[in-house]
Amino acid sequence: MGVNSVTLVGRAGRDPEVRYFESGSVVANLTMAVNRRSKDDEPDWFNLEIWGKQAQVAADYVKKGSLLGIVGTFKLDTWNDRNTGENRSKPVVRVDRLELLGSRKESLGNDFSNKNLNSGKPNDDEIPF
Repeated sequence: MGVNSVTLVGRAGRDPEVRYFESGSVVANLTMAVNRRSKDDEPDWFNLEIWGKQAQVAADYVKKGSLLGIVGTFKLDTWNDRNTGENRSKPVVRVDRLELLGSRKESLGNDFSNKNLNSGKPNDDEIPF
């Protein structure tokens, strides 16, 4: 029995590159940086490939720096280089589930404070008893 499952939480390294096909399919490709436990270590970078409705969600809502959670499978893309004829490959995570966990702007400058909630004091209509 084999298991090929990848679960990552990190930030988008760039805006998604989105391609639409005549068949109606859509694919989004982007990179994701995942920090290691030690702040001194460089992040690990992953190439993501997202298809279908989730690709459209990525196209509409994911921007460079967006915090994402993904579940997918690992695959190795292989091809022949057109110029040199050499065999080439790159590791890719094909995303099965994309979770939008927030954005850099939200995490750094979220201004959701009590000033929008009547200074944190409920009015008489909000008291349940």
